[in-house]
Amino acid sequence: MNSRFTDSDFPGGKGKPAWFHKKTTPPQKRRAWFDEYNRRASNGQDNRGESHAPDTSTLTEEIEVAKREHVRRAGNGGEDVPPGPTPEEQAPPKKGKGTDEKVKEAQATKLIKLARNAAEALFHTPDLVCYADVIVSGHRETWQVRSKGFKRWLCRKYYEANSTAPNSEALQSALNMIEAQAHFDGEEMPVHVRVAGLGGFIYLDLCDAKWRAIEISASGWEVVENPPVRFRRSSGMKPLPVPVTGGEIENLRPFLNITNDNDFVLLVAWLLAALRDCGPYPVLVLAGEHGTAKSTLASLVRALVDPNTAPLRALPREDRDLFIAATNAHALVFDNVSGLPTWISDTLCRLATGGGFATRQLYTDGDEILFDATRPIILNGIEDIVARPDLADRSIFLTLEPIPDGARRTAKELWRAFNAEAPRILGALLDAVSCGIERMPVTVLDRIPRMADFAVWATACEAALWPDGTFMRAYAGNIAAALDSVVEADSVASALRALMSERQDWEGTAGQLLLTLSETAGERVSKAREWPANPRALSGRLRRAAPMLRQLGILIKLGERVPRTGKRLIFVSQKIAQSSSQPSPLSPHDRTTNDINDDCG
Repeated sequence: MNSRFTDSDFPGGKGKPAWFHKKTTPPQKRRAWFDEYNRRASNGQDNRGESHAPDTSTLTEEIEVAKREHVRRAGNGGEDVPPGPTPEEQAPPKKGKGTDEKVKEAQATKLIKLARNAAEALFHTPDLVCYADVIVSGHRETWQVRSKGFKRWLCRKYYEANSTAPNSEALQSALNMIEAQAHFDGEEMPVHVRVAGLGGFIYLDLCDAKWRAIEISASGWEVVENPPVRFRRSSGMKPLPVPVTGGEIENLRPFLNITNDNDFVLLVAWLLAALRDCGPYPVLVLAGEHGTAKSTLASLVRALVDPNTAPLRALPREDRDLFIAATNAHALVFDNVSGLPTWISDTLCRLATGGGFATRQLYTDGDEILFDATRPIILNGIEDIVARPDLADRSIFLTLEPIPDGARRTAKELWRAFNAEAPRILGALLDAVSCGIERMPVTVLDRIPRMADFAVWATACEAALWPDGTFMRAYAGNIAAALDSVVEADSVASALRALMSERQDWEGTAGQLLLTLSETAGERVSKAREWPANPRALSGRLRRAAPMLRQLGILIKLGERVPRTGKRLIFVSQKIAQSSSQPSPLSPHDRTTNDINDDCG
């Protein structure tokens, strides 16, 4: 007798034990009961062991029903398979909260060990942003610890070691610890976007899959595998063309709608400045009627220094967005600009010559995010969009002429030809940058303009491209042409120039000058919204216009305040060329006045 059953399991006749009909009874136990039942029946025994022939008329049918039920439960296409455990038996044991915590802790520990052993270095930048150097396919990559790139790398390493994925809580805990190690134990190292400098060398990130860079020195340039500087990649960055030697800068001219030699020289100077590792950078302002290929020119120029999947963008609506864009790209190109509000004009000035922006970090009360960037900028618009003199002093203005219908090319044809020539064009630019590095220490200008660092750098590089002095002649002419345009756009400066065209000097208070200029400008201009409403506002406008008016030969000076009234006199005069080497004697008020530009910095 099967030891698993007793006589009570066989009630006799057609009866079955009570447990037989329970859903929790495993199929294998029912099958064993049938086997024991058949054995007893073959021996002519009942449940009490008494010998007699049992009624087995329905036994075969019940066995077949049990078999079909077993096949249905097995779910194996109708094949009878050995009975398996019930769903309750298959269910994994329930885990408590403590077990989950142990699993998370074990995964986080493994992730931290992987990062420590597999990462080449953990470090932080001067503004305490944490980074990691990792090795991927034999080359080094640099990723911010909180970036998607580093998370993907870490998860991949974990999967290779454990054949499973870490849970999100363990990954977050590990990133917190890795960031702390980079912060407190890692060295401080700057991280750059596209262009960097170190020890007299300039490095240009190719942004290719192997993370190679171009090393430029006074003796030449070459492509290197693992540069000594660190670059980071942001979304949208595209690879530069791999440069080759033997190209000439004139190979660029056929792709641009520029017929004026001076304009071409200035465009190349902007490119050379953009390939430098530090500013200040000039703002390239493109103007012209629609259909003059302004957007195409801007896209082609950017493709040589900082190619991007979205090369042209609209102006942002606030400072924060502008500085975030500057943090994630080396060159900023804004298309179809119809006007520049005062705040964005001032922000562009800071980006061109260096400046920062601070804002509160999201979801915190006291932490700040600091943006500090100096970037090359291109503005493209139909009208004269730069009206403020401080931005005009930092700009290069190019006006494009209409393209004849017979000279137009399709975009596909143009870009195919440009991409084929780009490696040689970039190689020619790099030759000029190498020349600039060599000549920079000995380059001196006879006359230093507002963008002095840019002018010295462009002059140092020009020996590799054209005769000495070519750039400064083109730059001086561009400044003079831009000056007239900006003065005409400023109603106060324009009225003062008209006033001084009829006299040599003028003297009076700010209130008197406001009345005089209102008469000179006419009622339509003086009633306009931008016209100064009071003498104080006029003084501010004069301070802003003083540098460009001085270049036109109009000097503005502020005298001492008049006793009792407290009003300050303003002296306006025409600059007179000196006919001898001896200085002219000072006029009475020159001894007690200050150049208004001294307050402008």
